[in-house]
Amino acid sequence: MSFKHNWIFYALSVLVATLAAFESVRLLFILLLISGFLTYKKIAIGHVVGVLIVGTISYFSFIHEIKRLNEPLQLPEVLTWTDEYTIKGNVLRGFMKDRKGRTIYVKYEIKSENEKINFQQTPLVGMEFRVDGKLVEPSKPNHDYAFDMKRYLKSKGAIGIVEISEWQFIGIQDSISRKISLQRFHLKQHIEETFPHSLVGEAQALLIGLQENVDEETSRAYQTLGITHLFAISGLHIAIVSFIFFQGLLRLKVRRELATIVLMIVLPIYGILAGGAPSVWRAITIVEIMMISRIKGNKLSVDDCLAISFILFVWLEPWVIYQVGFQLSYLATASLIYSGPLINRFSSWIIQSFFITFVCQLLVYPLLLFHFYEISLSSFIVNIFFVPLFSFIILPINIVLLFVSYFPFNLSSFLFHGYEPVRLFLTTIIDFLQSIPHQMWNPGKPTIILILVAFISVFIVFYLLDSQRNWSIILIVLFIPALIIHFSGKLSNELKISFINVGQGDCVVIELPYRKQVYMIDTGGLLRFEQEQWKKSNRSYEIGRDVVVPYLKGKGITKIDKLILTHADSDHVEGAEEVLQEIEVKEIHITPSSYKEKVMNELLMEAESRKIPIIEQISNRSWKVDDITFTYLWPKETTYEGNNDSLVLYMSMNQFDALFTGDLEKEGEQIIVKEYPDLSKIDVLKAGHHGSKTSSSEEFIGKLQPSLTIFSAGENNRYGHPHQEVVERFDAYDLTTLTTSEVGTIEVTISDSNMEIVTSNKEKREISK
Repeated sequence: MSFKHNWIFYALSVLVATLAAFESVRLLFILLLISGFLTYKKIAIGHVVGVLIVGTISYFSFIHEIKRLNEPLQLPEVLTWTDEYTIKGNVLRGFMKDRKGRTIYVKYEIKSENEKINFQQTPLVGMEFRVDGKLVEPSKPNHDYAFDMKRYLKSKGAIGIVEISEWQFIGIQDSISRKISLQRFHLKQHIEETFPHSLVGEAQALLIGLQENVDEETSRAYQTLGITHLFAISGLHIAIVSFIFFQGLLRLKVRRELATIVLMIVLPIYGILAGGAPSVWRAITIVEIMMISRIKGNKLSVDDCLAISFILFVWLEPWVIYQVGFQLSYLATASLIYSGPLINRFSSWIIQSFFITFVCQLLVYPLLLFHFYEISLSSFIVNIFFVPLFSFIILPINIVLLFVSYFPFNLSSFLFHGYEPVRLFLTTIIDFLQSIPHQMWNPGKPTIILILVAFISVFIVFYLLDSQRNWSIILIVLFIPALIIHFSGKLSNELKISFINVGQGDCVVIELPYRKQVYMIDTGGLLRFEQEQWKKSNRSYEIGRDVVVPYLKGKGITKIDKLILTHADSDHVEGAEEVLQEIEVKEIHITPSSYKEKVMNELLMEAESRKIPIIEQISNRSWKVDDITFTYLWPKETTYEGNNDSLVLYMSMNQFDALFTGDLEKEGEQIIVKEYPDLSKIDVLKAGHHGSKTSSSEEFIGKLQPSLTIFSAGENNRYGHPHQEVVERFDAYDLTTLTTSEVGTIEVTISDSNMEIVTSNKEKREISK
């Protein structure tokens, strides 16, 4: 019974077993489908039975591991640092292991600047502490497209989060991996001390797999061009390093057999040194398996090595299947291996390079959309030039520069002096290329059904390419699912209003039927308070970039027709700059004279650079789209004094109406009630000033009596919003209220007879209009 080209079925059985253990035992039914397929293909009965046995044993093994992870953690406990930790501002966070080998995510608030310096200069890996604190629940994501801490912990096999209140150093757990990690730490410091500042981030990313010093502008440019993978240590990277090392040994007259054994020993060491990302271990295990098979005289095929590598990886860490890097690494490699005959049909290296990029992107595009909601279209062309440039020129140059940086006599300074201007010129070219508009395809996050349809179409395309079918048929099969995904979010004939959970701030998105137009009212933001310099993080948390933009991209919203900024407070406008950088904005509405406020400066500069018109609005200005009318009810004056000069927008459609009040307070509410006597018994109200007692007056609530009121407030905010007395005013009228801090992002879908309300915390209800 030959295993040649059959290991893939065992890998699939292990994958099914893992999913069944983590998600549902019913998924084991897929094992029967795999066995049925093998029987249909007349594969040896031994493989049919073997796949069932391997899948079943793997399932029970993973169930046992999950039960072990679910055992309660008793504090205080002795925990040991891994090499996965970061220091941001005054918080040290990362992964530690308990005495049972389980992974725990910990957070520690650094007490002083000296303590922070000590942590920065001392490698923590292997250090043991007796830790006391409390086990806390992961924070819920702001919305369905935001970072999910619970999902992240699951992908790392972590049993929970511990907030450390006190700890005591016990000792150091010495090991080979600690010694290698120490060398990685010293390499990181050496690069920071010897390389020019502009080259540090790239060198650390390419040589030791650290990306913490790659600046945000560079990351955004590489993402737009679809070349972020160039900063990750990949299979090609490992192959080049292996080739350089192996050829170096041969040049030193080391026998080929001995050089092979030395390489087998060195590669895992480099894997730890490079940070141990899934792509690194995938490449290393494949090389190791191939070399072992050669030594034994039973050379395995590359696809079998990939499958065995997958099995070993998942057996060791079953939760790794939830890591995006793991998924993309194995899928991309599989696409290259199984499309090898197709690529080799072409003799031109340019055509081969295009097809390498094409098949990789083709197989992973459904997965990219599922995780990131967008794909770089320019990557098909850009990668043809940048992959060889980085792999065969920039990477070897960085290896040489690192080697030379240990030499005396400032030889490295001479080389840096010549290389840095060339590298900066390349950065200028990259910045220019990424500035070209319309490079990203952003249809939003597809449903699971559409993901499956996309994968099926991809496999059919591979079959048609292999069969050398007509290109018109291939393009039809490829583009029909892509077009369905593209238009799936634009086919609804219903009005949708989303109140995004931006913490202590406001952000509302209005989608007109068929997404004819999209409006955003405020962008959220942070109220920043002065703190000591050492407590500040190099990369600050931004509501616009980290919350609002992911929501828009997850929904497939690529254009905002009107960005309405109710007034010039940080918690309403600070996120606007990041929104403008990522999303096309047609025009901006502001309340009169608010542009003079300091908090508006960055927005004004960004809008000017993008030639976006900024229009001051005042009461009684209106516009209409089909049967939907929008009217500004406030302010009446052109002098800006604060909350009471917020833009107030009234929206009506047939029997539905809504009022968005910004931070309007009691005085403004009273005037609106008098000025607009017909304004009563509305459907939706965005309560003023986050539910502060200075707004939502008794008279205002009694007149409007909204069917649904939204308080946009942060969890455990320092102001106590919404104030209890305000909530009680609404309760007295038996009116429904929801708070974003309690239920997350709130999406209201308006139909002819009712409003359907869905929250990101999976609450669902209907209210009759």
